[in-house]
Amino acid sequence: MRVIGGADRGRRLRSPRGLRTRPTADRVREALFDILGPAIDGMRVLDLFAGTGAVGIEALSRGAARAVFVERDRDALRALRANLAALGLSRERARVVAGDALAVLPVLVASEAPFDLIFLDPPYAGDVTPRVLAALASGPLLHPRTHLVVQHFSKVPPPLPAGLAPSRESRRFGETALTFLRRER
Repeated sequence: MRVIGGADRGRRLRSPRGLRTRPTADRVREALFDILGPAIDGMRVLDLFAGTGAVGIEALSRGAARAVFVERDRDALRALRANLAALGLSRERARVVAGDALAVLPVLVASEAPFDLIFLDPPYAGDVTPRVLAALASGPLLHPRTHLVVQHFSKVPPPLPAGLAPSRESRRFGETALTFLRRER
């Protein structure tokens, strides 16, 4: 796994052993940032369920101003912190918050809101996605222009809670899909 574009293009990223962490594939990240284009410049990014931090790191490499990484798995956190250190990313540009995504959201409201890009790559199994989307839809972490992107199993689209609507057509990459959402106006 490596950084695809920007200032850190080609730099390798560490990933924990085993199957508990599912890093976002290079081609999925490349497509995401091709879609976002130059808008990424200066953005404030929230990488929820960050794992290795590949998406947030890619955003920083391409000109995002700041990224906040939320992860609870110890091995993933170790890899994430090692990746940030290896790239020399300062705490002013890259903040790691260890903990459960739902529990951390209120903390972020007090210290970081709002974000320009929120990327969620939750576990494909389980019921966390609808709860996190509902919390985001009803909270101040989103502004009307926030890009909210959910990575998910392509055969199971994420539920749309009240307050969120598709902003563009979903993109499929084999068994992985990206769904683009926005706050309803």
